[in-house]
Amino acid sequence: MTARIPPIQCLLTFEALARLRSVTQTADELNVTPSAVSHRVKQLEQILGTRLFGRADFSLTTEGSEYLAHVREGLASLERFPGRDTASAKRKLRVAVTPTFSRSILMPRLRRFIEAYPEIDLTLQVSIPLLDVVAEDADLMVRFGTGRYADVEHTCLMTDEVTPLAAPSYILDNGPFDTVHELLGAKLIKSPLEPWRTWFLAHGVDAGEPAEGSSFNDIGLMCDAAAQGLGIALVRLKLGQPWLDNGTLQRLSPRNVPSPHAHYLCWRAGAMERFECAAFADWLKTSLA
Repeated sequence: MTARIPPIQCLLTFEALARLRSVTQTADELNVTPSAVSHRVKQLEQILGTRLFGRADFSLTTEGSEYLAHVREGLASLERFPGRDTASAKRKLRVAVTPTFSRSILMPRLRRFIEAYPEIDLTLQVSIPLLDVVAEDADLMVRFGTGRYADVEHTCLMTDEVTPLAAPSYILDNGPFDTVHELLGAKLIKSPLEPWRTWFLAHGVDAGEPAEGSSFNDIGLMCDAAAQGLGIALVRLKLGQPWLDNGTLQRLSPRNVPSPHAHYLCWRAGAMERFECAAFADWLKTSLA
């Protein structure tokens, strides 16, 4: 039996409702009634044999998120036709990212986004996490912090855990560092992005930041410094994974402590109404899940 292809109006409605998360706004965009929106989504779910939306806020189920990527890719392909100037039809997307998040997390995955959405021209711009400095013209922004951003809408992308890392040669020459007190006597590399107080308090020691030692406001630079044997760095494991993988950094402790901060994807009101913004946001959250 030939597989049934869902009606195009059902797919358009599904994509719009996933993006807008509002039956009323979806109905307005598609020039149909709210009941037509509900009927089309129900029809699509019946054809597919699975639920696409999980809750009343129209958040997607796992199957819905996966299907949305395919729907958007298919709709984008239908927009391209012979004779059309594909260069001028490209959708432009500017994303501001923190340096080490880009290096450790985004870049290893980025090829999959480019292949899935060839109609989107992506530009990456560097933002400064410490000062929350981002490019003014960025469509989407990755910020690192507490998540209390009153100026933009946002969603949490990734939490992380911290643990001390150092070069194997440094550990061999200066270790072992089996206790917190031995660690306190070592050369500690500092960063305002990841204060040592988090680690000490988790071990029941109320110690402040080291009074001396090198300081870096970029996690990647701090990892590079530790890899050069300049001391011990408190590093978020997901960001520090490339250095662990290539053996230039090594764990001092089997324990991890939750970082008080996280990475957030941020955008200004209305940005998610654009196909390219919604596509990138959904892809990034799915790839990090």
